[in-house]
Amino acid sequence: MQILIVEDEPGVASFVARGLTEAGHEPDIAPTGELGLTKALEGQHDALILDLILPGITGLEVCRRYREEKGFETPILMLTALGSTEDIVAGLNVGADDYLVKPFKFKELLARIEALTRGRIMQTSSEKLMAADLEVDLHRRIVSRGGDTIRLTAREYDLLVYLLRNKDRVVSREAILAAVWNMDWDVETNVVDVYINYLRNKVDKPFDRRLIKTMIGMGYILTEDDMA
Repeated sequence: MQILIVEDEPGVASFVARGLTEAGHEPDIAPTGELGLTKALEGQHDALILDLILPGITGLEVCRRYREEKGFETPILMLTALGSTEDIVAGLNVGADDYLVKPFKFKELLARIEALTRGRIMQTSSEKLMAADLEVDLHRRIVSRGGDTIRLTAREYDLLVYLLRNKDRVVSREAILAAVWNMDWDVETNVVDVYINYLRNKVDKPFDRRLIKTMIGMGYILTEDDMA
């Protein structure tokens, strides 16, 4: 895979690029936000690794402008030394699919990148997943409800596919985190709840019928059944 690394710290950029090369990927490095945005818009990358704090325009601005120009097909992993919930949610709000707090282990970064891109590589059938008027075309990666196309980030898409594959079954936060994020459960992590909320805002709230329900103390379920 071709992966763009937008990182101003030479040591970090070199460390990540070397690891990606050893893992069989093709890294490309940009040390500033401006150059990173230019390379991202002009190139054909399979994923972006984007530092939050950059000289010139910030990683948040790069992410926002990239999403406006190129859409949500390419996954973006945000690197940040700012690990508060507010900082993380700020990245998610402009279109990042995942985040990793510095300092980090390369093994975890690689696992996150491969989890983000796995669905795009593996889904080659014409299979469709459906619930009521919600439909996901796995071959074209198109999500629609009531005939209206819904734009999702790569991570939101993976989460929706997981919920649909487990339709009418309660899935725990631990199970979601393991399947969608390829991570062990961390009691301090609320990323599952954040993404469920983002997903609801796009596939549930604009429509009359609610499909994603919370099972208090157990997790979440996607079902056509009416539940209190």
